[in-house]
This record gives sequence, C-alpha cells and structure tokens, in this order.
Amino acid sequence: MNLVTGFRVAEFRQDGDSLTIVAENGREVDRVAHVFALTGFRPDTEMLRELRTDLDPAFDAVAGIAAEIDPNIHSCGSVSATGARELAQPEHGFFIVGVKSYGRAPTFLALTGFEQVRSVVAHLAGDHEAAARNDLVLPDTGVCGGSGDFDDNAGSCCAAPAALQIGARPVAVG
Repeated sequence: MNLVTGFRVAEFRQDGDSLTIVAENGREVDRVAHVFALTGFRPDTEMLRELRTDLDPAFDAVAGIAAEIDPNIHSCGSVSATGARELAQPEHGFFIVGVKSYGRAPTFLALTGFEQVRSVVAHLAGDHEAAARNDLVLPDTGVCGGSGDFDDNAGSCCAAPAALQIGARPVAVG
C-alpha cells in the first residue's frame, strides 16, 4: 500500500478490476484498489445524495465527530483523533475522511486526516485493533502554523509525517 501526495487528478482509467489514475502532469499511478481524496474546503455533499449519510446539520460534518470538532469549544490543537468507528456512515463500507469529515468546522489538521485514513484503511484491511488505535501525535504546542501551499512540503504540524504505520508494515509518504 502506498500513499501518494501532491497529485492533481486529471483522469481515472478502468483497467479490469483496478484503476489507473493520471495526474495533470501526466504522472500515473496504476493498479489502484482504493482512492482516498483530500480535496476542497467546504463540503459539496451533492455527490452523496444517493448514499445514506449521517451529517451534523450545523457543520455539515460527520455526525460522529461533530461535538469533538465544534470550533466554539475546540481549536485545531485540542481536537482528539477520530477513526473508522466515528467516521463510518450508514451506507455500508462508506466513510467520510479528511477535511470533508469536518464540514465547515475550521479545526482540521492534515495530521488528523492522515490518522483518519490510517484508521479507515486498517479497518478495511480487517485489522480492527489497528483501526481502534490512536497513532496521532501532535506537536507539544498543539497549534497549527497553517498548511502552506499545495506544492510546498515545508513542515509545520500540518505536514505529512515521514511514514504512516498501518498494522505491522510502514507505508512511505511522498
């Protein structure tokens, strides 16, 4: 399993039972089984209209985490990690992760999203112990200096870690 970042999708190509994803710059990722896209700032839930979802009406956030991300109570540094259990939707096998899971709440950190994806991938792989575990480690300051430019990998607490751990195998980031 690999995590691909900094990838602006231009096209999906069906290749039998898997996908090939082509970036705007021509870069390709083949033999794709699952796609987790971190896009946008305000959720456009139009594409979810035919799926059973449970969204908080105040934030358009996943109902299972709405109380934990309320910006009237929490800042990005005080929000706890959430995983597959909290992000699961009534539609079987469907999860909303990343900034989309936070809806309009501005308390999202990229590291929180990486932890969400780690947990959901572990769940989908059948490693329920890893899915339930919290591997999120925020800097001691608990504050975020901003996510930076899309193509700028300079570190802040919102930058990707060097490796994500799913079960017993490390997954390289990059």
